[in-house]
Amino acid sequence: MDELIFFINRVLISGTVLGSIYALGAIGITLIFGILRFAHFAHGDMMTMGAFIAFVLATALAAMGIILPLPMAFVVLPVAMVLTAILALGIDKGFYAPLRARGAKPVTLLIASIGVTLMIQGLIRLIFGSGTKSIYVAGESKDIFRFDMSWAGGSRPINITEPQLIMFVLTALIVVALHLFLTRSRLGKAMRAMADNADLAQVSGINTALVVRVTWVIAGSLACVAGTMLALDVALMPDLAFNIVLPIFAAAIVGGLGHAYGAIVGGFLIAFAETLAVFNWTAVLRPLNAVLPEGMALPANLALVPTEYKLTVAFVILVITLLVRPTGIFKGAST
Repeated sequence: MDELIFFINRVLISGTVLGSIYALGAIGITLIFGILRFAHFAHGDMMTMGAFIAFVLATALAAMGIILPLPMAFVVLPVAMVLTAILALGIDKGFYAPLRARGAKPVTLLIASIGVTLMIQGLIRLIFGSGTKSIYVAGESKDIFRFDMSWAGGSRPINITEPQLIMFVLTALIVVALHLFLTRSRLGKAMRAMADNADLAQVSGINTALVVRVTWVIAGSLACVAGTMLALDVALMPDLAFNIVLPIFAAAIVGGLGHAYGAIVGGFLIAFAETLAVFNWTAVLRPLNAVLPEGMALPANLALVPTEYKLTVAFVILVITLLVRPTGIFKGAST
């Protein structure tokens, strides 16, 4: 039983946490690609930017003596989402919209997004420094819930932190809300129509400029949620989400570029593939030592991939997807 509990703690919970972050980030990337037809490489730094906005707001409230039972970064998240969405609109208006107006090709927009990445990182380092910070303010701590499993014969508990629990609930609510928006609202249907065929959508009378603005609002808001939840789970730093840009893009491509549901599935698929690849299977298979021939034993570490090479899992899955099924699981735009 202890082996199963260890697997739940290290794989199921960790994979769900990582999958939630990847999914929220991939939704933004896939919506931007579906509507604007370019790969937005600055999306990871938009996540970091959203986390720092939440940090500033949480610090301000704590300085005013406002302390609540929940993490303050989570309490201020709605305001941080609005501010990040406004900044995302500003980035589009200042950098991408002028290029689109000149008929720039997608590769030009992609290169511009790399410039935006460097700009955001530079501003964050200039304002907040390059060190690691805690997003918990005013003496807050990360509460850990331990579920006793002695009733099932286990000697260790199932551990889950308060931010992880919040993340699970929040991700589920966002997925449901996004589904209802895309399938029930007029604007959501317009976004899906524009993602399928932008020229036909414009001829049909759809306000494409409004669709573009709404796309950036959604992408910026979800980036803020993903970045803040990631900072609550680990720590706040200028390159918080920079190192997970590849897995997020892999999730969007594996699920199907331009397909929001595909981004969600791809996010969890990539996350669990990474988690399973670095998991030490000896911890689960240790009972097999009793049936192995004398002189034989399982190695101390039976992980498929060393932890430091975790990102290569997403890269391998990405390459295989591009070779075997370029349109992804849900048959999105061909990559």
